[in-house]
Amino acid sequence: MNEQTGEVLTFGIEEEFFVVDRHGHLSQAGDDVVDAAEAAADDQGELQHELTRSQAEAATDVCHTHTEALRQLRGLREDLARAARRRGVRLLPAGSPTLSEADPPRITPNPRYERMAVHFGATARTSLTCGCHVHVAIPGKETGIEVLNWVRPWLPALLTVTANSAVADGYDTGYCSWRYQQWSRWPSAGPPPRFASLDEYESIVDAWLRAGSILDRGMIYWDVRLSEKQPTLEFRIADVAAAPEEAVLLGVLARGLVATALADGGPPAPLPNEVLRAQLWRASREGVLGCCPHPKTGDLAPAKAVLEDLVALTSAALETAGDLEFAREGLARLASDGGGADRQRRRFAERQRAEDVVDLLTGS
Repeated sequence: MNEQTGEVLTFGIEEEFFVVDRHGHLSQAGDDVVDAAEAAADDQGELQHELTRSQAEAATDVCHTHTEALRQLRGLREDLARAARRRGVRLLPAGSPTLSEADPPRITPNPRYERMAVHFGATARTSLTCGCHVHVAIPGKETGIEVLNWVRPWLPALLTVTANSAVADGYDTGYCSWRYQQWSRWPSAGPPPRFASLDEYESIVDAWLRAGSILDRGMIYWDVRLSEKQPTLEFRIADVAAAPEEAVLLGVLARGLVATALADGGPPAPLPNEVLRAQLWRASREGVLGCCPHPKTGDLAPAKAVLEDLVALTSAALETAGDLEFAREGLARLASDGGGADRQRRRFAERQRAEDVVDLLTGS
């Protein structure tokens, strides 16, 4: 591709959260928490409403360094958590609701969300998930398609980094990212195919719109896509991270992949979408302490080894951005202690109580 100019690519991170009551069940206070936190927050980042009234979203500004991104994520999380505490509720960073719920939460009173709820029925009301989205700057959409094709094989490895939904609906699901399985119920979700051109990308989106399988371009839910609002490639593969450090680790790895592709990463691997979908299933099941298909061979390897190879592949870009040591240290912690899903599973195993997992994730 050879589009890299030597400048460090900017990036941004979005995080979705559940708002739960003191017992750990979904609360309807999400809108109130967002409004209160927004009124009290400083001018860094943005707080947003989500599909249901049991959720809240935070988004950083455009960031140049991992230090900047980490500072903003910590601040945004604390703004939301403080506003939640004042209302007797808690902020839950989990990919799926931890406890079993008798009724689905109410839809946020927004015309677009209400239309989605009617059109998609139970998919909209019961596919309750919270993800982490990373935006990385790209020179243009045509180049973005080339980069998208190149990064596709690394999506399973990226999924393992923040996998954080092992305990859901009150039990151990057997998956590290149960959110990924739930999210895949949307008709436009899942891994994108390898595109021959931007025209092919657009033709698929147009066909979805004509079929009514999406209502607008904001519902392009591929695991990595061209952003509709910013000149970025948007990675949508991940669970919301248990800790902001893990979200930023995901961010710098995504940025490193994009920068490496732009600096002439070579031709993309000829990976059929059916194979990639199966590889993502495996990654969602096993997480960072399990096995993950290696992009170079397709064979299973320890996820931590695959991630080490990702860092080796992108080391020049990571070093240029000042991210190399941060990435190495973050991966070493994951290899030693596991990720959010592993911590959930260990806590749940102590007493078989999902409420203990809520306490762990909310810090209470």
